[in-house]
Parts: sequence; C-alpha cells; structure tokens
Amino acid sequence: MNLIQRVQDILLKPKQTWPVIDAEPATQASIYKGYVLILAAIPPVAAFLGLVFYVGLGFWGLSTLVLGYVLALVNVFVLTLIVDALAPSFGGTKGQVSALKLVAYASTAGWVGGVFHLVPGLWILGILASLYGIYLIYLGLPVLMKCPQDKAGAYTAVVIVCAIVIYIVLGALTAMGGPMRVGSWGGWAGSHGSAVTIKTPGGEVRVDTAKMDDLSKKLEEAGKRMEEAQKSGDPAATGKAMGEMMGALTGGNGQPIAPADLKAALPEALGDLKRESIESQGGQAIGIASSMAKAAYTAGDRHLQLTITDLGGTAGLAALAAWSGMTMDKETAEQVEKVYKQGERTVREEYRKDGSQGEVTVLLTNGVIVEAKGRQVDLAALKKSLEAVGLDKLEAIKRPTKS
Repeated sequence: MNLIQRVQDILLKPKQTWPVIDAEPATQASIYKGYVLILAAIPPVAAFLGLVFYVGLGFWGLSTLVLGYVLALVNVFVLTLIVDALAPSFGGTKGQVSALKLVAYASTAGWVGGVFHLVPGLWILGILASLYGIYLIYLGLPVLMKCPQDKAGAYTAVVIVCAIVIYIVLGALTAMGGPMRVGSWGGWAGSHGSAVTIKTPGGEVRVDTAKMDDLSKKLEEAGKRMEEAQKSGDPAATGKAMGEMMGALTGGNGQPIAPADLKAALPEALGDLKRESIESQGGQAIGIASSMAKAAYTAGDRHLQLTITDLGGTAGLAALAAWSGMTMDKETAEQVEKVYKQGERTVREEYRKDGSQGEVTVLLTNGVIVEAKGRQVDLAALKKSLEAVGLDKLEAIKRPTKS
C-alpha cells in the first residue's frame, strides 16, 4: 500500500476505496505500523511546532506532543472496540480488523487537517476538516461492518457520539491526572428498542437511533450530489456539494455573524490598555463559512488579546470541545485551571499564579467563542475584558440563513 496514494484515495474517492480496503489482507499490527502510527502524529507534531515557533514553549510543548500522540492512539483503540461491539445492534457483522480499518482510514481527514495546528489561530480549520470523517464513516460502515445501508446513518451517529464521549473522558482523566486504563472507561447497556445507551464514568449518554433516519437520507442525497460534482470536474459544483454535505452532517444552514459585526464588538480600550491592532476575517473551508475578529491591547509590559470566533451553521460543534462537556477545578503551586458553568455558558480559566500568563474562554449558548489571553494581566482584568465585549449582545445576534 502506497501511503500517499491511500490518503488521496480515501479523501477524494471514498466510495470506490472502501471496497478495496475491505478486500485487502491486513492485521491490526500492519494497520497501526503502516498507517495509524504515521498519520496520527501529524496533529500533535504540528501543534508542538506551532507552540515552539509562535509561543516559545519548548518543554511544555514537547509534553503536549507526547500526550496528544498517546491520546490519539488510545482513541483509535477504544473506538475500534466500540465500532466492533455495536455492529450486531445495527445488523452488521463483528470483526476487529474491519473495525480498525474503518476507524483508522475514516480518521484520515482529521489527521491530515491537523496541519492547521501549525498556526494557533487556524485550529478551527482542523475541526472543520475532521468533519469529513463523519461522511467517511457513513460510507464505510456498510462495506466494512456489513450493516444494512438503511441503518448506516443511525450507526454513524452513535459512533460519532461515542467518539465525542471518549474525547471528553480521556481529556477529563488527563486533566485530573488519573490513569488512562481502557478497562475503566465504561461499558454498554446495549440497545433497547430504538435507543442505545453508553455508560461512562460521568454518567450515561442515550442516543435515540429512530431520529437518525432523516440524517441517513440527507447523507445519501448529499453523497450522490458529491459524486456527480466530482465527475463533472467543476470546482464550483464540487465546492457547493461539499457545503451541502457539511450541512447534512451538522444539521444547520446558518451563515456566520459578519466579521464586521464581530469587529465592532471589540472595544477601543480596556482601562489603561490601549488597542494597538485590530483585524477581522471571514472565509470558507470545505464549504463551511466562519468568521473571526481579534484585537491586541498594550500598556507597558502588559499585553491582552481578545478573539471572537463564529462557525456559522456549525457553531453548535463548538460544544464538542473536550472542556465544554465537563467541570474541573485543578490547582498546583504555580497554576490554576478551572472549567465551570455560568448559567448556560461554559467558562474555562487557566492562569499562572504569578500573573505572568493567563486566559479565559467563554462558549456562548449560540456557539460563539470569546477568548481573552494576557501576559502580566491578572484574572480579574481578563474577565472584565470579556464583559467589555458585550457577551449578551453577541449571544442575541441572529445569524443570516442560506437562501
């Protein structure tokens, strides 16, 4: 197997490539050695280089690289077990090698999209790229796990929910310094009628698979249009079809808040901190529009940056971040990290006690993310800067919808 060719084929010709993957001989060891261990390294290596070049955090960046790589491998292993265990519930056939093939090759989009971590401000594009993996799973399940086509949508939805839960649980265990034993992750209560219940250390996640039929139909229709667009060779048609695909996956058709409106929310000054630069931008990645505005403020050796990000119709996906589904209170001699609910919003704080560095991020109920990062700025000033943005007004803005 040619690695580069396989990456291209699974991303550009998934419907034709899945049967090839299903037929080729493989073992779990060969899949890990020849594919997973190589591609899973892209996001953590890119993030490490981004930290070193843009932030200058050498040792901390290296530890992040190692931890990120280990978590990626654990995620593949655990999700493979789950895909295999779920197969009979959706009329499929169990097989751990097939399940590993599905998880490994469907993860390609997310791993390749990890290159966006090279530039800290582009991390959101990596999330958007990983969404294509949902479509890859949808196409691959009937081929690899032999489930009926009409159950592929529900099977896909449950697998994605499981992937999110794994991400949250592993993130929580890591943050708390707990052991990452796969056996302690949890188990299955199995399927009951039209629902599947997932047990985790923090409770249960219940998915009503009967409501996933609509998703299945939308994915099938969007997939047909994608194939037609690719055959036509028209880049514009392909881009439009990709947008429709992402709309089907995310269930939304909203446009992002205009970059000018986000920019207008950034104040000219924050107390004695004067604004020295401001910028805004909007654009598309794989058919999904997003917008962002940020401003930098300075007073002597004190620096603060405010950033507002909106993902438009996929804004709800911001809630998939590992920290948004949990609460946490962690403290060491030098540093404090907290995640807590403030009404319906989720707030994450991380700062050093000596005041040298800190950040506060708020996930608003409409999916808009507002972040304040500072050097030589205390926590109170960071929180006050968020209030100056006008969180209530941002939360109340209605996004335009696609015609």
